[in-house]
Amino acid sequence: MNTNLYIYNTLVRKKVKFEAINPPFVGIYVCGPTVYGDSHLGHARPAITFDVLFRYLKYLAYKVRYVRNITDVGHLVNDADEGEDKIVRKAKLEKLEPMEVVQQYTNSYHRDMEQLNTLKPSIEPHASGHILEQIEMAEQIIDNGFAYQINGSVYFDVEKYSKTNEYGKLSGRVLEDLKTNTRSLDRQSEKKNPFDFALWKKAAPEHIMRWNSKWSEGFPGWHLECSVMGIKYLGKKFDIHGGGLDLLFPHHECEIAQSKAANGTDTVKYWMHNNLITIDGQKMSKSLGNFIVLNDVFTGNNKRLEQAYSPQTVRFFILQAHYRNPLDFSNKALKASEKGLMRLFNGIDTLNKLKTEKNSTVEINNIKEKCFAAINDDLNTPILISHLFDGIRMINSIHAGKEKINQKDKLELIKLYSDIVFDILGLKKTKQEKLTNNVSAELVNLILNTRLEAKKNRNFATADKIRNELNKLGFVIKDKKDGFEWEKK
Repeated sequence: MNTNLYIYNTLVRKKVKFEAINPPFVGIYVCGPTVYGDSHLGHARPAITFDVLFRYLKYLAYKVRYVRNITDVGHLVNDADEGEDKIVRKAKLEKLEPMEVVQQYTNSYHRDMEQLNTLKPSIEPHASGHILEQIEMAEQIIDNGFAYQINGSVYFDVEKYSKTNEYGKLSGRVLEDLKTNTRSLDRQSEKKNPFDFALWKKAAPEHIMRWNSKWSEGFPGWHLECSVMGIKYLGKKFDIHGGGLDLLFPHHECEIAQSKAANGTDTVKYWMHNNLITIDGQKMSKSLGNFIVLNDVFTGNNKRLEQAYSPQTVRFFILQAHYRNPLDFSNKALKASEKGLMRLFNGIDTLNKLKTEKNSTVEINNIKEKCFAAINDDLNTPILISHLFDGIRMINSIHAGKEKINQKDKLELIKLYSDIVFDILGLKKTKQEKLTNNVSAELVNLILNTRLEAKKNRNFATADKIRNELNKLGFVIKDKKDGFEWEKK
């Protein structure tokens, strides 16, 4: 199968043409959330980024297996294998069983993802459901000489691995720099080197989540789960591994090393990373306490929010930036996305109502070619959306009688917008968008009828003020002999 899709492969630091290992089958593995709290706006970005990739590959007729994991064990407060398990800590605070915490926040994550209209993954494995496989991979790495056991814990020997392999090739980290930066910690750890990472940790007496192994009662290291589940469900060589840019190091770098150490080969062909959502230039994260949970965005229940924003507005907001670029939160940007989304939906409604003529004066193929060139260029959704709005301007011109369209071109244009807006970008006109649109129409008509009365009474100052205020809100008013017309920008 041959496509023109190019994606940025973090491993080689450039855009490359996508070629599936075993077409028409494609395997995608994406790191899902650690479920110890409600999903925040930052979690929406990888979900939407890889949902678009999933949708587009399916659109291209690939048979896609999309695996997105749930991390419910082994992710410690400190990524350097120290501190308390994040889920255990939450369980103690709320006086719950750890798996109650997992279930509660997994359910919450699923609700948020459904509202954002992301497709369900083909498989959604939990780390806690694959403990035996993680123990087996750790044993294999020890047998191959790249890990060591000490005091009941098992650590990956980064220095030993680096003698025959390139540790740091994904992130660009150099082992000598790691040695220099971590030398001060040498005496604080049982590891041979502080940059070694845990494959298995012996559980402290107070640690709730623990399993039996030949080394100790303990739990697997955070990095091991993704290697195990990716290989189990997609094979020892699969197409795409994705996640947020914050996972590049150490998580994904460690994945590459332990998979190679266990199996003797690189597992992933293409590595893809979405950039982060920021607030005031800082990464949005639970650890920094500057996050906004998605449910608060949808209800407006947060002091940083000036209003509530619908899930589809949030999705459109994220799609208006390229997935590899940072995206800064602001009410201004979300409000602009809300208006832009309504304009797009209104344009599609207008398209469906267009009257056709015998001949067309518009060029449909040009828009189609530009749209697919954008999506094929590393999922360039902002450029794609700009071309969609070019098409909306053309649609409005046809509606105003300035251009003509025949039935064949109209049907092609309807299919293009349906395929791209709804099937590929995953935007959905929900009840909330329809309600917002209908209420706006009723209110605008009421206000403009009041303006007509003002004009009849020669109260032109009031009439002008109404028009100017509506213009500020994004409405374009056209006076006619028999009344008025308006549209939302």
